[in-house]
Amino acid sequence: MKSIVLIVALLSLISCSNQGEKKQEIKNNGVDINYTISGTGEKTLFFVHGWCIDQNYWNSQVSFFNKNYKVVTVDLPGHGESGKNRDSWKVSDYASDVVKVIDDLQLKHVILVGHSMGGDIVLEAALARPDVVDAIIGVDNFKDVGVQPDEQTRQAIGQFFDMLEADYSNTAASYANEYLFGSETDSLTKARVIQDYKNADSKIATVTLRELFEYAPNELERLSSLQRPFVLVNSDLPPTDTAVFKNNNIDYRIFYINGTGHFPMIEKPNDFNEAMKKALDDLK
Repeated sequence: MKSIVLIVALLSLISCSNQGEKKQEIKNNGVDINYTISGTGEKTLFFVHGWCIDQNYWNSQVSFFNKNYKVVTVDLPGHGESGKNRDSWKVSDYASDVVKVIDDLQLKHVILVGHSMGGDIVLEAALARPDVVDAIIGVDNFKDVGVQPDEQTRQAIGQFFDMLEADYSNTAASYANEYLFGSETDSLTKARVIQDYKNADSKIATVTLRELFEYAPNELERLSSLQRPFVLVNSDLPPTDTAVFKNNNIDYRIFYINGTGHFPMIEKPNDFNEAMKKALDDLK
């Protein structure tokens, strides 16, 4: 009897926690985009995940912010539960997906939040729809804007892609383990990220990463064109080169999360949410 009561109670809690949350799909050029929307605020926080992961990395932010904002998260095409049925995986393609969701949901006063490669995507989406996007917030990205790789670095990048194509799973896992975690990153977070990287569609992941490297030289010019507030919530490992923003008259604000790797929103969700709240308060 107690077990039945417990099950009923748990189901009740689950129902309450999901109240007002809708998970469904929008199509962009025939590709399904899985998204979730919750909250009823006047302003919308639109969260865009990074390479090889999905919208579930924002779960702690959804539950924290949907009390005061409308909150939208998506699985980018090629990721999570969204479709994979296209051949082009450029930053502009992903930005088009974000814009399609904005338009179909008739969102206004949108603050785009992009983690890792999501930063470039939300930048392009904001430039495409300045009439509805109020600001962009980058999460652990735009750390070395304007830096051009030397010949040795270009060769290393080429070798890395050769390794991805020869043995994607182990190369992606090694990359994550070596470069994306901090000294304080817990083992469960590491295991989660590594597993997601290994399980990603190898072709889409590799092509997408190539396109990101192709886009990188455009970041400085595109940021200079942005006529909206530009905010960063970044891990301090490594620190962000902010001199380039000052030298190019790019107005920015930055809020640091101490001691995390590349995934501050899941490594230290409470610290991250407080930093995000400060960033949003700064935009008011």
